[in-house]
Amino acid sequence: MQKTFRARTQLALNGADSFLGRLPLILLYGAILISITVLTIQTVPDLSPKARTALFVLNVTLSILFAVEYGIRVWSAENRLRYVFSFWGIIDFLSILPMVTLLWPDSAVLRILHIFRALRLLHLGRMNKAIDKFAHALLSIREDLIVFVALSSIVLFLAAVGIYHFERSAQPDVFGSIPQSIWWAIVTLTTVGYGDAAPITLGGRVFTSFILLIGLGIVAIPAGLITAALLNPSDRTDNKTNRAAQHDETQPKYQGDT
Repeated sequence: MQKTFRARTQLALNGADSFLGRLPLILLYGAILISITVLTIQTVPDLSPKARTALFVLNVTLSILFAVEYGIRVWSAENRLRYVFSFWGIIDFLSILPMVTLLWPDSAVLRILHIFRALRLLHLGRMNKAIDKFAHALLSIREDLIVFVALSSIVLFLAAVGIYHFERSAQPDVFGSIPQSIWWAIVTLTTVGYGDAAPITLGGRVFTSFILLIGLGIVAIPAGLITAALLNPSDRTDNKTNRAAQHDETQPKYQGDT
């Protein structure tokens, strides 16, 4: 009887109960969205004392609600320990930590914990399959991504060294050292270009033009890899299997004693 009740509770929390339907899930959605809205409004500097008090009370109520919901999820889980240490279990736990902000409401660091409540929208929205598919795609191209990160790091360093060489005399405050130039290299290679550091010499501008072209290609590489892995997951798996088989064939066979 208790096992059946726990199973139904789990179904209800996931919006799959035959009687309650998606009502609990909709209520949790609403609570999370209200919590995010409260966090946003609390940062407004000109709020009246009454408004701040009302937002504080609402934040306390929502925090208690999330804590109770987490406790119910732990209680109703088929394998409690597995749930607690699972990815989404950790996210659920971190989402109740903003209760600590009630003790230190002005702590900017603790406010960041509210981000985990927003992440729960992915979990409650039954996007697990999509996220698992994306994670599998990243895992299938991990070797390519490692090569990309290594190549990007080398290009980033070379860009910083190059702009330092061209601009150090003209702008010693901005490009006075290679570490200072790395910031320019990052925003240039990622094609962000904040404009807080820009070359003024002819050599620096020509060098920057080449770096911008390289940056466009670098930004496009991971997007292409991930897109290909998502569209053709079986091809990536088959290619890895074939490479592993070819590698095994090239290895010397062990001959046992005769």
